[in-house]
Amino acid sequence: MKRIWKRCAAALMTLSMAIGMSVPAHAAVTNSEVAAAVQDTAKYVYTMVQDPQVGSIGGEWAVLGLARSGYEVPDSYYQDYYATVEEYVEACDGVLHDKKYTEYSRVIVALSAIGKDARDVAGYDLTKPLGDYEKTIWQGLNGPIWALIALDSASYPMPKNLEAETQATRQMYIDRILECQLPDGGWSLFGGTESETASDGTADPDITGMALQALAKYQDQPAVAQATQEALACMSEQQSDDGGFSSWGTANAESCVQMIIALCELGIDLDDPRFVKNGNTMLDNLMTFYRKGEGFLHTQSGSGSNQMATEQGFYGLVAAQRAAEGNSSLYRMSDALSIPDAVETETAKGQGLEGKDPAVTAQPITSPGKTFPDIVFSDQITAIEALAARGIIDGKSDGNFDPTGSMTRAEFATIVVRALGLTPVDTGAFVDVDSTAWYASYVGAASTYALINGVGEGRFNPDGTITRQEAAVMVSRAAQLCGLETEMDTAAVRNMLAQFPDYMTSAEWARAQLAFCYQEGILSQTELNIRPQDAVTRAEVAQMLFNLLSSADLL
Repeated sequence: MKRIWKRCAAALMTLSMAIGMSVPAHAAVTNSEVAAAVQDTAKYVYTMVQDPQVGSIGGEWAVLGLARSGYEVPDSYYQDYYATVEEYVEACDGVLHDKKYTEYSRVIVALSAIGKDARDVAGYDLTKPLGDYEKTIWQGLNGPIWALIALDSASYPMPKNLEAETQATRQMYIDRILECQLPDGGWSLFGGTESETASDGTADPDITGMALQALAKYQDQPAVAQATQEALACMSEQQSDDGGFSSWGTANAESCVQMIIALCELGIDLDDPRFVKNGNTMLDNLMTFYRKGEGFLHTQSGSGSNQMATEQGFYGLVAAQRAAEGNSSLYRMSDALSIPDAVETETAKGQGLEGKDPAVTAQPITSPGKTFPDIVFSDQITAIEALAARGIIDGKSDGNFDPTGSMTRAEFATIVVRALGLTPVDTGAFVDVDSTAWYASYVGAASTYALINGVGEGRFNPDGTITRQEAAVMVSRAAQLCGLETEMDTAAVRNMLAQFPDYMTSAEWARAQLAFCYQEGILSQTELNIRPQDAVTRAEVAQMLFNLLSSADLL
């Protein structure tokens, strides 16, 4: 029944193509506009992701987009990223994840984009896990899709995995994708698998786009070519009048991105009549989410993760530009960058600045891959995951992180001490800090190194909520301990803060430190207001400390 439906779908698609050919192709967005948006977004991503980590946000996708965009990026940027990957791989003994094998695929793709061999990273072969068929397909269709994209990105041979229950081949992954194709012609994450639910019975544009990307190099196989045409017909039917796509009932930038890349990988023009609706192409739609100097929105209402949408929107535009200019596609990396090995220096990356206090030490990765279910749409996900991996910050008892929750003075003192690697010591400096309290030794260390002050009368007020300006003051003191120059003259402080309409509402004792935090990028100057009296959120604290550690060369 499934194959009969597909044959009917193919016939309908042929008819729709014939009808569609009478509709003149239209693309409101010009190549020059795309090129300008690529350069603008590349600059934004490069500024926002100054220290890319191993992660889906603020990591591999940013590196991929920059490496394939042609934007001028210093070799040191990619060298530092590679050093971070090596440190991460060593910390987890080459096991990036015991179940989610897309972790390997994502890193392989980024390394391939900068000309690094994923088969030898700190002595580990990151392609080897993809030789295990059963483990690769465990997480759904994402597994085989990204295994193919990763292995094909630099034409890696299929790795031999002697520990695998079933040794994988490329053809096995191709067949897995084909057998999971849905009756409507597309794909979903668990559709066609034992884990399929009712919601998996309808094609999802994100997964369908990715599946098409993975199958793009195998169009010489009749079954692949037929499945591809059926999927294209399905997506043409799903495409909205504005040229975009919806996933889980919401129109968003990322779904459009995956279909743009799919067409580019297949060598299909973005103004193909099947994908022009009401005069709008997918590229036209994607550009409606673009904001000059600010990246991309997730939805038109601005909800969701701006950074996630920005990184995907960015490499989607890069794919479109490369296609328009006749260059190799996003994932066909015969023209990948060739980043030279970093020149070894006496001070290796992550060892801190020369002027730091000897007690300050970089924290190693102890919990690679640690994350929290409630930070998926947090703009600070990279910072949270990077600090969590190093044991600097933790979640709540329910397993969530609570990114929008406030933080107490005791909690803040604790994570600053952990971030700097200071030795906890209970000094009994404050009368309201009981020696049996879990935070007593951290508050003691923070007091010893003058990171914190009390609130008067020998009290610390450990349970008090910390404000944004108080956090800025403490982080500024931590920066000084890390060897950063924190002094600013009165004129420089005024000039830095004058851009914020509410700067006069900040306490005079906090202004110099606030100015330093903005100058150093610890706080973002893209924010409209300082909001000095507001309670600082847990996610904001993570971002501030992440930015500090990056500036202080402690990551």
